[in-house]
Amino acid sequence: MSYVEICILLIVLVSPKWQVKAEIDCPTVTQLLSTCSAFITFGTPDPLPGSPCCDAMVGLSHLGDSTENRQSICKCIMGLIDTYDPNSTAIATLPGYCGVSLGFIVEPNIDCSMIS
Repeated sequence: MSYVEICILLIVLVSPKWQVKAEIDCPTVTQLLSTCSAFITFGTPDPLPGSPCCDAMVGLSHLGDSTENRQSICKCIMGLIDTYDPNSTAIATLPGYCGVSLGFIVEPNIDCSMIS
């Protein structure tokens, strides 16, 4: 199964049509961001729209279709930033490089519970 097919499957499975309340879990966010591991770890190469990394960011933006999901994604990303502290800037810049919005700005002092 290709990466794009997996993303589409995830989107279908968490859509409100299939579930009353969907909350994104951190393993899903981590798996999506793992395609960006070279950039997160080494700061290069820059992710470009259409790359597997940016495709993952697009998938992540589609999963953030509700307040609860955006808050969950935020909490997971902030946990990854804490884990990969030396490379936290790389994680925060991914949406911008890929030209997507997650519905919130990734910044060090964000209060994920305030995201609407």
